[in-house]
Amino acid sequence: MIDFPYIGSGPYCYSNCLAMMLGADAPPVAVIETVTGSPFGMQFVGGTMPFFDPYGWNPEIGIEDALAALGWTAQTSSESQVDAALERLTSHLAHGPVMVGPIEMGHLCYQPGKTGPMGADHYVIVLEVGDEQVILHDPQGYPYTSLPLADFVKAWQADTIDYGEPYTMRTNFRRMRRVDIKEAITAFIPRAVDWLRADPDHTMPPGSSGNGDAALALAASLETDRDEELYDHLVHFAIRVGARRATDAATCLRGAGRVEAAAIMSRQARLIGSLQQPLVAGDGPTAADVLRALAPTYDTLRAELQ
Repeated sequence: MIDFPYIGSGPYCYSNCLAMMLGADAPPVAVIETVTGSPFGMQFVGGTMPFFDPYGWNPEIGIEDALAALGWTAQTSSESQVDAALERLTSHLAHGPVMVGPIEMGHLCYQPGKTGPMGADHYVIVLEVGDEQVILHDPQGYPYTSLPLADFVKAWQADTIDYGEPYTMRTNFRRMRRVDIKEAITAFIPRAVDWLRADPDHTMPPGSSGNGDAALALAASLETDRDEELYDHLVHFAIRVGARRATDAATCLRGAGRVEAAAIMSRQARLIGSLQQPLVAGDGPTAADVLRALAPTYDTLRAELQ
């Protein structure tokens, strides 16, 4: 099977938001996602919620890493009170769009089926704030959509999200230096190696595991019973974004001359992507076999990148 880059839809909210904010100088979204660090690991948070991203990682960490790797800076601010947050947001909107997040996706009522909090994080670009509604670009596929102000405020409070601060926004994006794409990927590799170590000193909920241990723990979970919430999370989000991240990182590493590491990440992408069909069909044992094949690839990748 040949390795081939992927272009298409997928849950890349913060990377797509960064690309919008960086404008004409933005690198490809695949590069942005790779230098967030998200492709380099796996975590099984609390032994209940799997993600194909590094142990202890979250998008707030990733966004700051990406900006630094690409030679950009932005001002990040949050508020404890909604009135102050809206005042700050309105002030910044006088100078251009504002990146907002994390927010609770379940309050975005323009998305079909979203009727209340679901613990799902998201990022959007706010364009206008009025007395009754907010106009925004939602990279999930909703340009220039409107959202009642009351729902936006509830989403922006992010009290159901397990990272970040309430009412967080990013403004004043500035390019500090020009960074070649190959240079950015090469310079990021030591950070990728750090993530692949799955540092046990990261503060995590009890029962959490990383990388190969996470893959094996998830495999065991899928073999014991069918947890509908776990299956839904995997087939609607985690597999889709995980396979794409690994594919994009493989493409970036290949472009930076790290051919062997790229081949390992392509194998990871294929394995993660191959989980989708059996899990949609409810075949946990087949998915568990795939995860057992995935487990040793994280240590192999770390050794190759070192």
